[in-house]
Amino acid sequence: MKLNDLRDNAGATHSKKRLGRGIGSGTGKTGGRGVKGQKARSGVAINGFEGGQMPLYRRLPKRGFTNIFAKSYNTVSLARIQVAIDAKKLDAKETVTAEALVKAGVIRRVKDGVRILGDGELKAKVAFDVAGASKPAIEKIEKAGGSVKLPEVAAAE
Repeated sequence: MKLNDLRDNAGATHSKKRLGRGIGSGTGKTGGRGVKGQKARSGVAINGFEGGQMPLYRRLPKRGFTNIFAKSYNTVSLARIQVAIDAKKLDAKETVTAEALVKAGVIRRVKDGVRILGDGELKAKVAFDVAGASKPAIEKIEKAGGSVKLPEVAAAE
């Protein structure tokens, strides 16, 4: 086979539609756009427009709100941490922090902190310094001989 023998598969390419080349071509005069009106012109932007009727997105009531103070935590299971310890990516002797988890490749980036979840088992004795942990996670960590340090929550005045 030579370069001049290379061809696309039959039907793989379509020839470009040549618009406005006379009435006999089938795509002459209006160029396949029908007759007059907004859609026959260029620069049409009518997404959601319902011909003057109140659009659906304005007829429906607003619901809920977005809490701008909401925190976004990285959630990490105990099983995932144990896998990282077994793979020698995390050192069980050192305190596990958000930065240590990023370095080990357990999480991609630190958001508003790390929250440990109690899925799986933890065999190693590990000390955690994280933003949050579920009750089952704390129980399993302490059962394995580890400890969890959580930030102090300010009492409401």
